[in-house]
Amino acid sequence: MQKAGLLPSVCSQAWRSLRMASSGMSRPHPLANKVALVTASTDGIGLAIARRLAQDGAHVVVSSRKQQNVDRAVATLQEEGLSVTGTVCHVGKAEDRERLVATILDINVKATAMLTKAVVPEMKKRGGGSVVIVASLAAYTPFPGLGPYNVSKTALVGLTKNLAIELAATNIRVNCLAPGLIKTNFSRVLWMEKANEESIKELLRIKRIGKPEECAGIVSFLCSEDASYISGETMVVAGGASSRL
Repeated sequence: MQKAGLLPSVCSQAWRSLRMASSGMSRPHPLANKVALVTASTDGIGLAIARRLAQDGAHVVVSSRKQQNVDRAVATLQEEGLSVTGTVCHVGKAEDRERLVATILDINVKATAMLTKAVVPEMKKRGGGSVVIVASLAAYTPFPGLGPYNVSKTALVGLTKNLAIELAATNIRVNCLAPGLIKTNFSRVLWMEKANEESIKELLRIKRIGKPEECAGIVSFLCSEDASYISGETMVVAGGASSRL
């Protein structure tokens, strides 16, 4: 009888612990002592990811092609009390990256592979790390008229799986984020007209367009120890849109 009487209390404690863990309340800085390099991170999804990683305790290095954009993002995040620095990096310029041809496939796929190769030695020195590649729902459901873009994003899903195998022995995990339609300046042309926005919503199980912050939390999770047994996976954040090859 005594054990039965304790059951509601035990269940209640377990439920509170679960809620705290899922909300981040139990460990307010899961990325403390981590360094995060976030490319294309001065606006939209990239900026939201940089902000979330910094809020979760990481020191974040933001980057973009233009110095003024980097300066603006760094100032904004530092004003929020976050540990952030910035650097200019244009993956299509030889002086910023290894020599690349400025095409969609080179920028989206080759540059991602080369940048990962560049940071792996530093990750090894730190005893491991986490790489999160950003693909797109287009990797699974191609967008009409955007063949090269669609193919490049599908390639990133394959690259994720391959790198996860190659880097497993070095304690480096590699995962992928595949956003659907997210309200950013980049996607504005798709939803800026109300009629277009409403027609898009009808195609989604969750009847709204996503927010950058809804991608950022997934990236922070994948970088944290909570995801220490996850590698080679692609997390689709697309409002329930179909996402299978």
